[in-house]
Order: sequence, then structure tokens, then C-alpha cells
Amino acid sequence: QVQLVESGGGLVQAGGSLRLSCAASGRTIYRMAWFRQAPGKEREFVAAIRWSTALTYYADSVKGRFILSRDNAKNTISLQMNSLKPEDTALYYCAAGPPADSVVSMNYDYWGRGTQVTVSS
Repeated sequence: QVQLVESGGGLVQAGGSLRLSCAASGRTIYRMAWFRQAPGKEREFVAAIRWSTALTYYADSVKGRFILSRDNAKNTISLQMNSLKPEDTALYYCAAGPPADSVVSMNYDYWGRGTQVTVSS
């Protein structure tokens, strides 16, 4: 069993920044990712990292603005969100799972409760 604890959400103005964090505890994890879901829309992939190699993956909509990093000692990932836009407003979910070829699909075994990010215009 893996437990995920998210933090860092909040309200910011367009162009501002936020840093989300997700701490994992329990069994060994191999992939961690962030997904987001806006009201009335489907959940979508944001960013992911393969734990052993630290290789990162980003959705085109956030590439160049968001940076995903890891802290091995704390089993934590952080998502630095810069140049935020109103369309980034969503509930952001942390996810973790065993080894898999794909990191962008929603084939993760564990999910956090979500942290709200609101970007005002």
C-alpha cells in the first residue's frame, strides 16, 4: 500500500508561480505523476517521472513552464509551476505506481486526494 500526501495548492494571479509537492510512503514506487481535472472536463496528464532514472515527461500544454523534480531521500516529487495561466486552474492529483511502459496514461495504482490550483485573470 502507498499513501500520497499533496501540498502547495492555492490561489495566484496569472503569471505567478506555485510549487506543488507530493510525498509517498509505503511500498516501493517506480513512477510518480501529476494529473489535473478542471470542472466539467476530463482528467488529463500533466507531468511524470521515472523514479530510478529521474527521466521526466510533460504535457505539451505545460512544457517549458512546469518543472518536475524528485527528492530520493524523502520519496517526494515537486512540481514547480511558472507563468501560470487561468487555464491551468484545476484540481491537481498526485499518482504513483509500479513499473510500466507508459507514464502518461492513467494506469497508476495510487492517487492522492488532490490539491486545488486557482489562477485568476
